[in-house]
Amino acid sequence: MENRIAVISILVRDRDATDAVNHLLHEYGDCIIGRMGIPHRDRCSIITIVMDCAADQVSALSGKLGRIDQVHVRSMMAR
Repeated sequence: MENRIAVISILVRDRDATDAVNHLLHEYGDCIIGRMGIPHRDRCSIITIVMDCAADQVSALSGKLGRIDQVHVRSMMAR
């Protein structure tokens, strides 16, 4: 399967969810080529991930992240 460049945006509304998020990001670490995290005071944490992998891996990570309570995820892939 052909690799694609993808961007995943993650909003973490509850700091208790960060361990689960970081565990998943570590699990997919071979695909991640960039990561930027921005803590927004007491409101939320914003994480942006850039990946280079197969589309099904991007979908799998997005789906797993989206199942974590208080975590909101959106992904976009280049054609």
